Amino acid sequence: MKELDWVANLLVTVGALNWGLVGAFKLDLVQTIMGTSPAIVQLVYVVVGLSGLYQVYKMTTKSKK
Repeated sequence: MKELDWVANLLVTVGALNWGLVGAFKLDLVQTIMGTSPAIVQLVYVVVGLSGLYQVYKMTTKSKK
């Protein structure tokens, strides 16, 4: 699980940085890097979102122990 946690943290960080760039400069980094295929961009967003949900799950289950 340690690798999964590391990947989830990385993806959540990428998502946060992307939203920060969108808010500050109207620059969508994911779209810029992977803009040739809208399906890949959408897949990246879905994976980042699932990573966020995983992080929420981890935070809520840790507090119950």
